[in-house]
Amino acid sequence: MSSERLVLSDKYKAFLQCDAPAEFLEGTTAAGKTTVGLFKFILKVAESHKKLHILAADDTGAAEKNIIQKDLGILDDFGPLVEYKGNGSGEYKMPHILLHTCGGDKIIFVVGYGNKRKWKDALGGQYGCLYIDEVNTADIDFVREASMRCDYLMATLNPDDPTLPVYKEYINCSRPLPEWEQGTPQEIKNELKEEPKPGWVHWFFSFDDNAGIPEEKKRQIIQNTPKGTKIWKNKIMGLRGKATSLVFSNFDRRHHVKAKEWAKQFIQSTGNQPKKPEFFMYFSAAVDTAYSQKSPDTIAMSFLGITNKGKCIVLDEKVYNNAEIGVPLAPSDTVQNLIDFLDRNRKEWGLARNAFLDNADQATMQEWNKYKRRNGCVYTLNDAWKKMEIIDRINAQLGWMAYDEQAGIEPCFFVLDHCTNYIGELETYSWQEEKDNTPEDGHDHMVNSVQYGWIPYQDKIYRAKRGKE
Repeated sequence: MSSERLVLSDKYKAFLQCDAPAEFLEGTTAAGKTTVGLFKFILKVAESHKKLHILAADDTGAAEKNIIQKDLGILDDFGPLVEYKGNGSGEYKMPHILLHTCGGDKIIFVVGYGNKRKWKDALGGQYGCLYIDEVNTADIDFVREASMRCDYLMATLNPDDPTLPVYKEYINCSRPLPEWEQGTPQEIKNELKEEPKPGWVHWFFSFDDNAGIPEEKKRQIIQNTPKGTKIWKNKIMGLRGKATSLVFSNFDRRHHVKAKEWAKQFIQSTGNQPKKPEFFMYFSAAVDTAYSQKSPDTIAMSFLGITNKGKCIVLDEKVYNNAEIGVPLAPSDTVQNLIDFLDRNRKEWGLARNAFLDNADQATMQEWNKYKRRNGCVYTLNDAWKKMEIIDRINAQLGWMAYDEQAGIEPCFFVLDHCTNYIGELETYSWQEEKDNTPEDGHDHMVNSVQYGWIPYQDKIYRAKRGKE
């Protein structure tokens, strides 16, 4: 056995004492999630009334190396109480762990979710406890099949692409315990918004929760990871988001996301109030449409404000998904929804007399013209100007979002924090791996909508020179 011992912080002690039907352990690298999680999992197996249980990793080799045989792994923690049968034995021919308890022996099948044929053969019947290592990388079909067969589920994960179905269907249905909620980053709490499952607990663990990691090792990990990269965001900060190939790679919530109160300062004074040095000079709105019920196509509306000092701020959004709406929207519905959207933002921010529509959607344009003939309308709906190529739009926006804290360079492109759909797209919109310099056709409806909104005003967006504001 290893000379190391399991050292626990108060948070991990609370985790060991927590009794929940499902627990998700998310957080930074080297936070101790696997080490402490495995210890609790074996204790749960020992308490279970069922004989059969499942431990799942990408493959059995990864399970042996990272879970079963590692320092402070299952064999190290439980010594003679466990036996690992890598080639199976007796009644059970697949790899399994034999756990000796006072209530009789328990069998923990070791399953690789990376091989669909093998795990399909392995699953059958009901199980007591299920442990899924790095559930964010697991085959979602395995997660669905296995989780419905167990009494207790524990899953560990490192932050990943938040659009993966495992987040929506499982992880985001859990909630942190009130006494530990403050230790969960706000960005992750914002995403735990699916309908909560009774008793499901979300745990966020960071370096600071791992009482067993030496300070020198912690410093080494941090120093060896370049700041500002996506691996820094995922592994060091513990925040979700794709790790590579992001289109808006310089987007950072700390620099680009603002509260509504911050933007209110740019609403021009009325009456006898003195003129503000910086105020909203232009307002624009746009809509990107798709009416399919078979795919996650959306109708995405955006409302932007541009100040006299060159700041462009995404002030509001409204997104509809026809695949999720009971009665799908038609072009005539979109016209009424757009007018309501423009009216609401006119009252709060100011008049965007011109709005811009994806010019591929002539059905909505025809409905708009019909509405305007019959009812009259202060707004004008224009075809979006698409002669500006996508790569040029991206390049312009990356320039507006650029910043350098040490040089005192600030961005001139911002988004308000309630525009969660747009923020999510900025953090997931990626380049295609198969085509050079071509972004994916997905996670881009709000991206397109916002671009349609600023293209006519692009020469009004700029970084104001310091000392002249």
